[in-house]
Amino acid sequence: MPTRDRPPIGAPCWIDLMASDTERAIEFYSELFGWTAAEPAEEFGGYINFSKNGTLVAGCMPAMHGDGPSDIWSTYLATDDARKTVDAAAAHGSQVIVPAMDVGDLGTMGVVTAPGGAATGLWQPGTHQGFGVLAEHGAPSWFQLNTRDYDAALAFLRDVFHWQTETASDAPEFRYSVLTLGGQQLAGVMDARNMLPAEVPDHWIVFFWVDDADAAVAKIKKLGGSVVRDAEDTPYGRLAAVADPNGAQFNLQAANDAMPAS
Repeated sequence: MPTRDRPPIGAPCWIDLMASDTERAIEFYSELFGWTAAEPAEEFGGYINFSKNGTLVAGCMPAMHGDGPSDIWSTYLATDDARKTVDAAAAHGSQVIVPAMDVGDLGTMGVVTAPGGAATGLWQPGTHQGFGVLAEHGAPSWFQLNTRDYDAALAFLRDVFHWQTETASDAPEFRYSVLTLGGQQLAGVMDARNMLPAEVPDHWIVFFWVDDADAAVAKIKKLGGSVVRDAEDTPYGRLAAVADPNGAQFNLQAANDAMPAS
């Protein structure tokens, strides 16, 4: 199972959930993925860290009523200097949603927009290095930016977050590029201008690895979640799109014959 002590610069390194009902979210994800929730950190607004088998895997924060959207998963990209990264994003025309701010000795965070408007978190690790496990049951396995401004988003990620990208497909009906570091693929960008409904903004999607996508979908229904798109085989594994009981959407990924488990 892939693990890491420190995230590569530019790579997704942390995810967290803004939840309208944190107790319901804790119960759901604990039952679904076997996560353990730490006690809320009151000094950080009641922030909750989830771990799996003792390793950090995700976070959760209570939604502030009337303060933007809730029940969404956010993706954070690693940086070695959050303030310089925020300044670079602003210089590239990004809206700064959250200026670089220290979070105790845990690290420094910020939130900016990619071209097209997708909120993009950034994290400079301190004592908190981000998630420590990838692509095992209940851990994040993939991260994807769905954007209507594909070319500009790729340039932004290369210039601001130092991404190295490879084109996976450049067909008119499917344009997709991946972040690569040391020969490893870590995230993707999809040209979603012909896919996203008008009312859905550009956004990041997090995929969680599961041993059995169909069994996970069935369990999500029992736990009060919902199915956006049933499990189906693809060249990237057996995938499904789902939502938790509060409405936060995420994707599931499992091995299939086209993409055997590593």
